[in-house]
Amino acid sequence: MPDHAMMTAEESLSRAQGVIRGIIAARDDRNSLVTQIAIEVGAEIIEGVILPGHDLNSVELARRYKTSRTPIREALMLLEKEGLVDIPPRRRPRVLVMDTGTIREIYRIRAAILELVAGDVTKNATDDELAELAGTVADMAAACGNDDRRAYVWANIAFHDMNLAVSKNMTAKRLVEALLLRTFPLRRVSLSQPGRLAASLDDHQRLIKAYRDRDANLAAALIRSNHFNALRNIEQSATWRDRADRD
Repeated sequence: MPDHAMMTAEESLSRAQGVIRGIIAARDDRNSLVTQIAIEVGAEIIEGVILPGHDLNSVELARRYKTSRTPIREALMLLEKEGLVDIPPRRRPRVLVMDTGTIREIYRIRAAILELVAGDVTKNATDDELAELAGTVADMAAACGNDDRRAYVWANIAFHDMNLAVSKNMTAKRLVEALLLRTFPLRRVSLSQPGRLAASLDDHQRLIKAYRDRDANLAAALIRSNHFNALRNIEQSATWRDRADRD
């Protein structure tokens, strides 16, 4: 029996809305209706409620939000900027399907930046900060023990948010956060593969040990290995591959 209640789809969706709200509020000052539509539709995309390649019918969305199509179009344009929506010329907007080349680029970029971050954490983080970081890994362990993928994803996100913060490398933090929403659906695909939760947890537990040992080389290698293992899992996912091939 699990020690804690499993995270519900509604709780996970609410967290996703909070993430998008923070990002959009920092980058755009449009009216509240446009923002709210972008938050809700964007959260449904990154939570997999609306799947890659799915059409986003502005008429249906206008009916759902009891508004004209103009706020819908503006909200979808916001989501296009964040890499969640594709708006082709003279065609209906749809949820973006990333091709495998783009996915590889994202993971290579993240791995390269986070290797540097790992070195900065090793050098700059205090023992108290490393203890806090270890606490997020303990949350990941609890979620893994319960086979609660939703809770694991959010604990993993909390780990990487804190990892960036304690590195004291604000340029790296901004660069990684610029890719944040694009990586949400990818993380879910990777972590849904058999055995991936346990392997990911083991990587993070070893990373904490490397940080405490102040072993920058090992920490960087673990970050790199974790990212490329995640990429391999995505590439091996038949569901994602089939969508990318049809695109």
